[in-house]
Amino acid sequence: MDANTKAGLIYRLTALFTRLPWPVLRRLADGLAWLWTRLDARESKVTRRNLELAFPHIDAAGRAGMHQQVMQATARQALETLYLWTHRPEANLARCLRQRIGQELYDAAHRSGRGLIVIAPHHGNWEMLNQWLASRGPVAIVYAPPESAVGDAFLQRARGGENITQIPAEGPAVRQMLKTLKAGGTVGILPDQQPKQGDGVFVPFFGIDALTMTLVNRLAARTGADLLYAWCERSGDGLQFDLHVEPAPAQLADADPVAATARLNADIEEIVRRNPTQYQWTYKRYTLRPEGSGQANPYADLRHRR
Repeated sequence: MDANTKAGLIYRLTALFTRLPWPVLRRLADGLAWLWTRLDARESKVTRRNLELAFPHIDAAGRAGMHQQVMQATARQALETLYLWTHRPEANLARCLRQRIGQELYDAAHRSGRGLIVIAPHHGNWEMLNQWLASRGPVAIVYAPPESAVGDAFLQRARGGENITQIPAEGPAVRQMLKTLKAGGTVGILPDQQPKQGDGVFVPFFGIDALTMTLVNRLAARTGADLLYAWCERSGDGLQFDLHVEPAPAQLADADPVAATARLNADIEEIVRRNPTQYQWTYKRYTLRPEGSGQANPYADLRHRR
């Protein structure tokens, strides 16, 4: 059985699972969050450490409450994503998208012909955002392909659509993005993933130096494309979200990549602080440290902890 056939089978099984009513899926997600916490699983450990790093001024009891909410939000995001992937995007948008704040900004930039870079932090549910972007016209989305061929085939099927082009974050990706932007197209980038050494600069994120991609800066500087922040934030316990689209500053195209990237991180931090428990705190954001700093990987000891 080849990768595409296996991916198709997994997709059909997932679609059967997500036929369950959302209240049932939500309870399953909350059970998963409880299990992560009870077993102190990887998701639980990394989140706890990230909250310690990002919010040192909050006492232990306050961070414990945040930790519980992050676990719940993360588990719900996982099942929300499976639901969104296995239901028609137009039905998802009609059912799930409650408010569309700033939609007119996006539509104007999309029509401008100057090219558009959509900067989408890992906040809320970015798969809901992908479906909304595709509903407004063609968009190229940069993604990190899974190591498994089956996993990649599944993503191509689950995220694919008439208006979505998925660009693997490897080799010719930058060239493809430049071509899309110079032709007046739209590119979506998740900017808060740690790049490889040499593909980014160290700038503060929640007060800690984090290796941050310079991709947004390079694309903006070379193309003059419009820049927007966008995210879909969860609203209540139902399968509902509020879309947010906001202008990003011209400073992101600054000739100084350090200044531009520092501003990018500051803006993302400001977005996250509005509703911090919906951010992806399960990601090891600070593993790589500045050369010669003497700083240790803050997650190095987690495998030894319960």
